[in-house]
Amino acid sequence: MTNKNLTLSHSPDPDDAFMFYALTKDLIPTHGYTFKHILQDIQTLNERATRSELDITAISVHAYAYVSENYALLPSGASMGDGYGPILVAKQQYNREEITTKTIAVPGTMTSAFLALQLWLKKPATEFQFKVIPFDQIFQTVKNDEADVGLIIHEGQLTYQNEGLTLCEDLGVWWGQENDGLPLPLGANVIHKRFPAEERKMISDLLTQSIQYSLDHRPEAVEYALQFARDMGTELADRFVGMYVNHWTLDYGDKGRDTVRRFLAQAHEAGLIPHRQALEFVG
Repeated sequence: MTNKNLTLSHSPDPDDAFMFYALTKDLIPTHGYTFKHILQDIQTLNERATRSELDITAISVHAYAYVSENYALLPSGASMGDGYGPILVAKQQYNREEITTKTIAVPGTMTSAFLALQLWLKKPATEFQFKVIPFDQIFQTVKNDEADVGLIIHEGQLTYQNEGLTLCEDLGVWWGQENDGLPLPLGANVIHKRFPAEERKMISDLLTQSIQYSLDHRPEAVEYALQFARDMGTELADRFVGMYVNHWTLDYGDKGRDTVRRFLAQAHEAGLIPHRQALEFVG
């Protein structure tokens, strides 16, 4: 097979680093493919996907509503909040009604966390106050009183108490209560449709093999992922990786596909995304 160079884009976070450990370190056969790893925050990747700049990329499920014409969903690499998810934190406890009157620091308008927030508030973004802040600066924004509430993604879901902040709502818990216990669909891996279907499947299998390798060699993969774990020790990093790299990540299956459809359908019915999605899954 002719050597092919592909861009593989993901967040600089321990869970994504864990998933692609084997590909980064050339620990599995790649059948002539080489992967250029592009590490950027999820909001940036979402925006780049809208411009079709990336071959394979992590993406917010929310953002898939805007790129489905050009990208297909891969069966592996999904991030599912199974009984947990993005959280709302503040210096004091606020209920839903109070939060609608506050300024909320959010990590990006195309993130799934932001879409879940709108569904939870039962309000579109035009009807509440928010400011977009890099995800790793939201704690400080709230502590500095530059926002009243923070919408937290990534490892901050485990470390917010260390910042002296209070949990107001876990959107993953809420979603499961409202949707038959299904996980909240947060992120997915997608591949550009310029690749033929047979090739998409071959590349998809490589990504799945990389995830399986890390699960089979967990201590070494976690050790590698630690370099992307901001202020987390091995135990906490391993716990965070376990939240978002698990059986859902290898193949989110029928239930995973169902929850993605529900999430985007509810968003469409609420007028939060422009049209009902016809989802395309590789394999």
